[in-house]
Amino acid sequence: MKNSLIMIFVIFFIFISNVLADPLRIACLINGELGDKSFFDSAAKGLSVLEEEMGAETKIVEMEYNPAIWEPTIDELSAFGNYDIIVVGTWPMVDPLTRITSFYPDNRYILYDAKIDFSQGDLSNIFAISYKQNEGAFLAGALAALVSQSENLNFSNDLQTIGVLGGVDSPIVNDFIVGYVKGAQYINQKIKVLVSYAGIWNDPAKGRELANVMFQNGADVIFNVAANTGNGIYPAAVENNAWAIGVDSDAHLVFESSHPEYNDHILTSMLKDIGQSLVKAIELYDKGELEFGKNVVMGIKEGVIGLAYNDYFTRFLKENPEIENQLSEIQKKILTGEIQVPTAIGKSSDEVYGIIKSAN
Repeated sequence: MKNSLIMIFVIFFIFISNVLADPLRIACLINGELGDKSFFDSAAKGLSVLEEEMGAETKIVEMEYNPAIWEPTIDELSAFGNYDIIVVGTWPMVDPLTRITSFYPDNRYILYDAKIDFSQGDLSNIFAISYKQNEGAFLAGALAALVSQSENLNFSNDLQTIGVLGGVDSPIVNDFIVGYVKGAQYINQKIKVLVSYAGIWNDPAKGRELANVMFQNGADVIFNVAANTGNGIYPAAVENNAWAIGVDSDAHLVFESSHPEYNDHILTSMLKDIGQSLVKAIELYDKGELEFGKNVVMGIKEGVIGLAYNDYFTRFLKENPEIENQLSEIQKKILTGEIQVPTAIGKSSDEVYGIIKSAN
């Protein structure tokens, strides 16, 4: 009887402790703006999931595309924010983040979409996530090639033309493009891939203009790797009766209410699920299992990279089972290592542009 009472007390104590425990406090710094319907919105969605599932208290700070305020903002939140985790994303934030974190060794930081050179000092309070976007882009490129001029194809001709719009000429954007080119060439070695860089992330009017140029030059599928700028591809696809492939978030779901006319011109989206990767990392942190001072790479295997199999794309694949079968086979070969997808990360400019120009 006594042991039973002790056990009941212990269970009750654990329950009360969990109820009364302070919620996890997380700040997420956006070196841009929400509303891109892509990369940053995906990060914000991850924080929403943490609020719902873990009861976390979250704060998003939009720093706009203004590098002058990035480092001071990290410093201010680190000094006065009292957060358990500060989340920062993208490669331009690496330098300001690493300059600040050494002054706050007791703080904990998660960096997404970039790697840290941990040999540069004591950066053991940072956990860095990068992604195998080249794997997902390979699938997108294969899909584009399978769909492009599909009524004429024998997959050995040089009549096919597809396109890709990048935000800026940078290693991560080029990792998408390299994967896309190689995926398309896996289907047809002679395919032509038009490549354009907008030089900006938040100008959909410019994206529409650049997409129209590619469509008018023969592309019938364009891949968006330009965040909000790339959202201009979708109306251009409607105007040219062509196809678009979204990026990061599921473009079908993003636009199905506001722009239903896009739905018949979006094949699918290549998901780079920043939000899901943050959820995975912070759940590990909450369990005391997150290994700080480490770079981790996530791809198809980890469930954060792949194509969006929504109702629209599923219906398309049912109408085109040969495409579904080929995509499934390609994904299996990537997972087993039979297909080794090239990457732009860590490669010289000559190597990267050599791959890109091989399809021009």
